[in-house]
Amino acid sequence: MARANRRRIPRQEMPKQDPEERIHNFDEVALGFTMDLAVAEANRCIQCTRPPCVTGCPVQVRIPEFIKALREGEMEEAASILKDTNSLPAICGRVCPQETHCEEQCVLGLRGEPVAIGRLERFVADWEREHLESKEQASRESNGKRIAVIGSGPAGLTAAGDLAKRGYDVDVLEALHKPGGVLVYGIPEFRLPKDIVSSEIEYVKSLGVNIRTNIVVGKLYTLDELLEEYEAIFLATGAGLPIMIHMPGENLNGVYSANELLTRTNLMKGYLFPQWDTPVKVGGKVAVIGAGNVAMDSARCSLRLGAEEVHIVYRRSRSEAPAREEEIENAEAEGILFDYLTNPVEIYGDEDGWVTGMRCIRMELGEPDESGRPRPIPIEGSEFDMEVDTVVMAIGTRPNPLVFTDAENLERTRWGTVVADERTGRTKVERVWAGGDIVTGAATVISAMGAGRVAAEDIHHYLQDGTIEPWWPEAEDGT
Repeated sequence: MARANRRRIPRQEMPKQDPEERIHNFDEVALGFTMDLAVAEANRCIQCTRPPCVTGCPVQVRIPEFIKALREGEMEEAASILKDTNSLPAICGRVCPQETHCEEQCVLGLRGEPVAIGRLERFVADWEREHLESKEQASRESNGKRIAVIGSGPAGLTAAGDLAKRGYDVDVLEALHKPGGVLVYGIPEFRLPKDIVSSEIEYVKSLGVNIRTNIVVGKLYTLDELLEEYEAIFLATGAGLPIMIHMPGENLNGVYSANELLTRTNLMKGYLFPQWDTPVKVGGKVAVIGAGNVAMDSARCSLRLGAEEVHIVYRRSRSEAPAREEEIENAEAEGILFDYLTNPVEIYGDEDGWVTGMRCIRMELGEPDESGRPRPIPIEGSEFDMEVDTVVMAIGTRPNPLVFTDAENLERTRWGTVVADERTGRTKVERVWAGGDIVTGAATVISAMGAGRVAAEDIHHYLQDGTIEPWWPEAEDGT
């Protein structure tokens, strides 16, 4: 098929559950492509000689190659190409913001809509899980060197998988009772089903990775103690400590951090109460503070948990909201109410300590602040009250300080994140690397995976030749 003809093929729409139905269940909203839809979408790819989509991918998936294999019916080959650089393709195909990575670089997007790379990635990964689940991974030969990965979220799993493929003996130390990190406690079932995460983790384990749960580094072991046992450590504990506003009423019953609400709902299966033993109480009227993906998840979970009315309260306008456009559209379709240019200043409660309302103030946008977005400015005299009985704080997270116990030499920023070279993941402590949200603060799954790949590569170079100097070649400008 000629390139010109491929450009005329429209982008294929992803089937979804109807909004009126899905607000009453936790089943996956996006239903995935059929084979016909996937092939039709794959036929849109013009197979660039120098594909910019690959450079836009933090884990460097060989995108044109897996798409070509898909459209030629070579499904096993397509899956193999995907997993060459990405150990978690079914996860990435669901939650990666492709629109700001690979798809943003797609040549077709210059004059129309880019190839739906993420949806094709999901299709291939799902096909492999359904058809090749029992396929055994090739045996590997150990090189005898042991590495500890602390945290089993996307950064940790990616680094562990890449290192295991190179022959290292990798132990992943996870504080919770179930591996997956933010993939299991932070992302709702309707966006990322837990059986998908479990399947991807089983693949990583099949590479030879040993995952040990209920291991709290900072309590059971310190970093120094681990350095006596392992040749290298990769810190990937994420950013699980919620940020609060510290306004009056924040300690009332009925005020959640998004972390608590989502962890109870997701990891502890609160959405299956009473079949499971974790009730999650939300009232009739819920206000979620913030407008990122976590805020959208919290709002949509609240709706499914029985709330009659759910508001997103955000101090800037819609165009500044950090959530993916797709997630905002899904929330709007489900009836979530958006209160833009609005900021809470106080939460009210009754004599028994339960939330009864929230005082807010209207905002206007001023000049850009350090984030590059317009600074929200309170409008004097614009205060008003919202009648709510549940408030969810979804304004960001920081790394949990527990892992830093007795690790004084590990340099951190004033935000509590670890100082690490973004090109290598190296910290200021020799033989300790870090990557993902513990370095950047709360970010995306795919950026954490990219950091895991970078660190794994540098750990390998370090342990192979023992050099302290970074392995990457210097650029022409000396950087």
